[in-house]
Amino acid sequence: MRRTSPASGRAAAATGTGLPRAVWALGLVSLLMDTSSEAIHALLPVFMVGVLGAGTVALGAIEGLAEAVASLTKLLSGRLADRLARRKPLVLLGYGLAAATKPLFAMAGGLGTVLLARLLDRIGKGIRGAPRDALIADLVPPALRGRAYGLRQALDTVGAVAGPLLASGLMLLLMGDIRSVYLLATVPAILSVLVLARFVHEPPHPGPARTAARNGDLRADLGRLPPVFWLVLAAAGLGLVARLVEAFLILRLYDLGLGAGWTPLVLVAMNGVYALCAYPFGVLADRLSRPVLLALAFGLLIAADLGLALAATIAVAFLAVGLYGLHLAASQGLLAAMVADTAPADLRGTAFGLYHATAGLASLAAGLLAGGGWALVGAEGTFLLAAALALLALLLALAARPRSGGAAGQA
Repeated sequence: MRRTSPASGRAAAATGTGLPRAVWALGLVSLLMDTSSEAIHALLPVFMVGVLGAGTVALGAIEGLAEAVASLTKLLSGRLADRLARRKPLVLLGYGLAAATKPLFAMAGGLGTVLLARLLDRIGKGIRGAPRDALIADLVPPALRGRAYGLRQALDTVGAVAGPLLASGLMLLLMGDIRSVYLLATVPAILSVLVLARFVHEPPHPGPARTAARNGDLRADLGRLPPVFWLVLAAAGLGLVARLVEAFLILRLYDLGLGAGWTPLVLVAMNGVYALCAYPFGVLADRLSRPVLLALAFGLLIAADLGLALAATIAVAFLAVGLYGLHLAASQGLLAAMVADTAPADLRGTAFGLYHATAGLASLAAGLLAGGGWALVGAEGTFLLAAALALLALLLALAARPRSGGAAGQA
């Protein structure tokens, strides 16, 4: 069992959970920004096709390009955070840029403006991701990282649920005026930046421990990342591919007879379980072996994939979707904690940049696997293949045991 040192306890005693207020503030920032973003994105296909007259090819191209840009930006921002030895300025820039894009959607008169807004929004997301996660590692001791990342993931997922619900409510209230909904959706984004600026303070950094990355080249610094970090990264990537993409979970339920009007409940169910369980799993990550808990998380993913492969009824498929939510709750904050554990303190930004970039590339691979597998071997075969990949991720998780005295556990 992991124990918190007296110094760590004093540093984190600012809240009843043992976490500093800045971590709660970062979680609230994520909640507010995700509420704004998901409210906009929930209506974006309808806005582009129904209001701007775009085709599905343009819709897919804009989304694909936006995600590709975000993945590259994540890697660069993490590296820059290490070279500057500062986190908060980049986090503030990323959230500020994303907030500034929101009114552009409401004012868009053509696809060019939407493309610009999506690219800037994704660049903002890419800029903030790795420095934010590195900042959380700086704010809490190793023994509290599981619950810190679990809390942020839980609040972020609450935003992912609240955003579409907000969009639906405003559409009813404003009689389908999408542009007005988009303008109102900018309010939580602005609030997120204000909370970040006012309530999140970067801790002082010890000079020698945080300046090594500023003087080394990228190849040398990558060589300083221990083998266990690369195992965690490989497990994360394989696990994300094994989750396929959310659209195919919805398609599986639709194929089993779920009506089109009820398909949004698939994501509500998954994200609801995710939001409720992310923090409790984060607490477990601070008390149990993290590699063993990660293996358990991939076991849940195997069960979810097998459930959707073999499901003959909508009820069974919804149970499998709930297992997906449990897997996300068990794995996402835990993976972030393990990245922080296994990377040297002065390379955490680079490590999180690699982690987020890997996630972006794995999402692309998951979409290709799902689409190609669906066409070649059908839904059942695709989910069985995903379960096999999840098994490989489970084995990598069990192998990711840091050696004592290594990078793992550095504060």
